[in-house]
Amino acid sequence: MARQQSLICKGCWQQMHVPIPLRGALSVPFRVVGLRPSRMNPNTCTFCELMFKRVMKATKITIDATILFADVRAYTSLSQSLSATAMGDLLDIFYDECAGAIWEYDGLLNKTIGDAVMAVFNFPIRQENHARQALLAARDIQRRCAARKAEFAELTGDAGVEVGVGIGIHCGELSFGEFGRTHRDLTAIGTVVNTASRAQSVAASGEILVTAAVCQRVGDDLRDRIAKPYELKGFDRPLELYLG
Repeated sequence: MARQQSLICKGCWQQMHVPIPLRGALSVPFRVVGLRPSRMNPNTCTFCELMFKRVMKATKITIDATILFADVRAYTSLSQSLSATAMGDLLDIFYDECAGAIWEYDGLLNKTIGDAVMAVFNFPIRQENHARQALLAARDIQRRCAARKAEFAELTGDAGVEVGVGIGIHCGELSFGEFGRTHRDLTAIGTVVNTASRAQSVAASGEILVTAAVCQRVGDDLRDRIAKPYELKGFDRPLELYLG
């Protein structure tokens, strides 16, 4: 069951103990001055997105976080056989289910990139167990997308391609902030982001692949998993990944 939306910004309350109303009559004056629910997580606000810049006086910060990438499998085949409208409807379902799962576990849906989404856990809502939160969100994404199987099948019709999702997760220190001059992009960069993306690229339909760092932080839930080496683009040596 979806978690009820917060009435105040969870990030501002956690970091500054300031109750910024997000919904209801009390939120109206704040909306007038531009404070409204974030599109990246409706339980945080637009001020909270740039907390590091306005409070820490920095455009970029280094944080410990977990990155999740989820991607529609067989997207190229589908895009060649389906109409633009059908592909749009398919991606609408995928994005919505990913967003619901990510927000349920207090993640930030940072980007939608074609047939993929990128989420950040541990900013702006701080979480001691952010690796586990990301794993739970990944499992929820798989459950949610599996529950929409009939709708996906109706959209793909005679294409003969089953819609599935592959997910990759990695955690560690990364740089988060605004990048670019003429076009500013609020996002995360670094080896953690690249590794999570590469892990996602080798995950089969229905799979969640996590790194050893995630496995160690999650603990008992993944303790019995056996690592498998994967050849990843841009990596000199195979990287061991675990099924989540």
